[in-house]
Amino acid sequence: MDLQNTVKGALNALYHHPDDAVRMQADQWLQEFQRTIDAWQVADNLLHDVTSNQETLIFCSQTLRSKVQRDFEELPSEAFRSLRDSLNTLLRTFHKGPPKVRTQISLAVAALAVHVPAEDWGDGGILNWMRDEMNSHPEYIPSFLELLRVLPEEIFNYKIAARPDRRRHFEQELASSMEVALGILTACLNIIEFKEQVLEAFASWLRLRHRIHASMLASHPLVLAALSALTSDVLSEASVNVISELIHYTSAKSADDVSSQLPLIQVIVPRVMSLKGQLRDPSKDEEDVKAIARLFADMGDSYVELIATGSDESMLIVQALLEVASHPEFDIASMTFNFWHSLQMILTERDSYASLGDEASIQAERNRRLQFCSSYESLVSMVSYKVQYPADYSEMSKEDLKDFKQNRYAVADVLIDAAIVLGGEVTLKILYMKLVEALSCCGKDNCTDWRPPEAALYCIRAISDFVPPVEAEIMPQIMSLFPKLPHQTQLLHTVCLTIGAYSKWLDASASGLSFLPSVMDILVSGMSISEDSAAAASLAFRHICDDCGKKLCGSLDGLFQIYQRAVIAESAFKVSAEDSLHLVEALSKVITELPSEHAKKAIEALCLPAVGSLQEIINKAPFNDLPKASRELTVHIDRLANIFRHVNHPEAVADAIHKLWPIFKTIFDLLPWHMRTMESLCRACKNAVRTSKRLMGVTVGAILEEIQKLYKLYPQPCFLYLSSEVIKIFGSDPSCADYLKILIETLFSQTTFMLTQIQDFTARPDIADDCFLLASRCIRYCPQLFFPSPVFPPLVDCSMVGVTVQHREASNSILNFLSDLFDLGNSGRGEVYLSVRDSVIIPRGATMTRILVASLTGALPYSRLESVTYALLALTRAYGPRALEWAKDSVSLIPTTAVTELERSKFLQALSEVASGGNVNALRLPIEELSEVCRRNRTVQDIVQGALRPHELHIVPVS
Repeated sequence: MDLQNTVKGALNALYHHPDDAVRMQADQWLQEFQRTIDAWQVADNLLHDVTSNQETLIFCSQTLRSKVQRDFEELPSEAFRSLRDSLNTLLRTFHKGPPKVRTQISLAVAALAVHVPAEDWGDGGILNWMRDEMNSHPEYIPSFLELLRVLPEEIFNYKIAARPDRRRHFEQELASSMEVALGILTACLNIIEFKEQVLEAFASWLRLRHRIHASMLASHPLVLAALSALTSDVLSEASVNVISELIHYTSAKSADDVSSQLPLIQVIVPRVMSLKGQLRDPSKDEEDVKAIARLFADMGDSYVELIATGSDESMLIVQALLEVASHPEFDIASMTFNFWHSLQMILTERDSYASLGDEASIQAERNRRLQFCSSYESLVSMVSYKVQYPADYSEMSKEDLKDFKQNRYAVADVLIDAAIVLGGEVTLKILYMKLVEALSCCGKDNCTDWRPPEAALYCIRAISDFVPPVEAEIMPQIMSLFPKLPHQTQLLHTVCLTIGAYSKWLDASASGLSFLPSVMDILVSGMSISEDSAAAASLAFRHICDDCGKKLCGSLDGLFQIYQRAVIAESAFKVSAEDSLHLVEALSKVITELPSEHAKKAIEALCLPAVGSLQEIINKAPFNDLPKASRELTVHIDRLANIFRHVNHPEAVADAIHKLWPIFKTIFDLLPWHMRTMESLCRACKNAVRTSKRLMGVTVGAILEEIQKLYKLYPQPCFLYLSSEVIKIFGSDPSCADYLKILIETLFSQTTFMLTQIQDFTARPDIADDCFLLASRCIRYCPQLFFPSPVFPPLVDCSMVGVTVQHREASNSILNFLSDLFDLGNSGRGEVYLSVRDSVIIPRGATMTRILVASLTGALPYSRLESVTYALLALTRAYGPRALEWAKDSVSLIPTTAVTELERSKFLQALSEVASGGNVNALRLPIEELSEVCRRNRTVQDIVQGALRPHELHIVPVS
């Protein structure tokens, strides 16, 4: 009783106390209380207490539902009957509400049925029990109808801590009792006030697909009731849900499926098609129109294979879907978008015609299906209006603007589907006519509305990948229109992006060269109007220089002028530091097209603004305003990094980095502890290494010497990822062996010294991530340096300590490193080091296996299961019977209260098959099921992890 009063007091504090701190404390206490075993009795008592208020009832019903779902195993087996009877009493008590409480009680009963087999439930299982209860107590039908609705849904509720085998058996039990369920619902159908509830429950049972033959359903009273409800003035939501489920129920992927589902399809389709006229009926409520549109969209998605045959009946459905697509409400029109994509896939993919056999038959069928072209042409016209900015766009909230942009992306995808079916040229003609129509009321100086031409250009940009680069009819007309358009911000933004999207056309078309001066002028204007238009213009500039680089080599001086104006802070350009990188890349692409003898000079000119600025900033050291100085440094270093990445002249880049090294070394020495600056600097060095490769030999030596020295004092993760790139390029070069050996020993010894317990990994996951990425690179590119090194054994120990770190990237890098070790025998270069590897792995194998088993059973999140599984598979393949013994010893530690002998043996049998060279895919299901069983609730997970103790294991030292 004291505990019940405490719960009531905590709930009162949670909902009514004025102090936030007290409310938070009450909430925390209530959450902890729900996890206790006392919560069973307290929640049950308070639900039966007539003095409990609604807040108490809702909390206790949620608690009881959660306890049944997650903690049913806490109860002794004999408690089932009393729990079932108590829940039954509560169902009756709350048959008239509150609805939230009744739903929670229904979910608790359903969860109980998932846990308890039909033979243990008694009375022939839960369905027969429900039927008897409803016959005996018809006044409580509302509660039992709610239970009947939620029951099939709980098959797919993985919050219920049931074992996989039991979940499968429960689905079979419900499937075999489906006729009983539908019999109960049919009996209740005649009670008018329950009709909505009956249909909602029927829709829920239909999600157990293909349990009743379509011919039986076609004349079933429940189906007929749902269909008849479609003709009422106000659409019943429940009946729409039933018809929607019936449509999905009859979806067919083959001719045999079609013939078996045809009786039901022939009943459904005419009834739904009769609703088409209501799509445009102004008297219809918007929710009703949305419901009708949903049914047409469901038919399109479910019957797309049938529709693609192009029969007269299917074309009627296509016309209805076009009607939906033309609806002014985007939420309604977009319901059809998935259908148009699926239909496009069927019409264009060769696999769709494979069954026809010979080429002549395939071509004949393709030609016959050309009738869909007119539908896609209509679709293009309809959806192109939906990307137009609303009149009040300037007043839109950030969230609404984000939704609008997402809608535009969705329309762009539909236009791409249409272009794939129709061809880019046909689609472009349709959209060009929309542009001309929009411009008829918009002159250069007197634009009454910029929004329609902007929308048409957005659509034209969306299909750019499908317009042939040599298209000669429409694109020249569009390009000639651009200089005539007003420089309204959003319109100019889209014009710039469209220019960039057609950069390949500007390069390949016979008339493309003539348009380059005018489009470059537009881009320069874009850079000076607003930040948005400057961002679009910079991106377009990059695309044009990338695709038209050879044509622009003679205009390098003009391009340099644009670049210099953009990167000088005092200029009128509004190009951000981030967007200026597009310009750097653009010039780099053009320089790539220059002859080698001219490239060095051009790179110097491109680097000059950044180099001069860096020198100026360095001269001001020490810095009074470090954040500002760092921002200024990284802007210029990032520009140099982009140059080194995109100028494909290895010798010229090697020469540039060599000349720049004194400045870089100064920055390394000035700010080695500042992560952002070091990351930027290391990225520049990495890009130079990647481009110049072995031509950078002398400078690389100086870089390695610098980062080795700094890493001991300032362990920045970027020093590790720069080293990874060096290892990839120089790892197999014998002349660099001494350098690299010292490098990896320095970096790994320092890292293993830092990461000695799991808390260290949690505190510095970035170091762990890059360390083990580097280790994997060493296995692949310099095993001759890595395996004989004294740092190899400590690094393996380090991986075992940190593999269960919760940080995703760090954990995955460690797991990938272990997998690479285990897979060493698959590598030609690694085979000679197997004995060295085994001398380290075998003494640790039992512990390593135990850690992996702990990881898949709860030490790591479920999302990491695939990586853990692969590591365990690789270990098993590498060590065969020995690995099986390790695995057997590990899983034997898990108590039988958590994992049964059958579940254990399934897992070990699958491992045994993999060890014998069997199919590795066979192991995935047993691993997933063992993982699910061990994570089914917090209590079980604690038991499993307490038995395996991954963080308490002692690492076996190797002599």
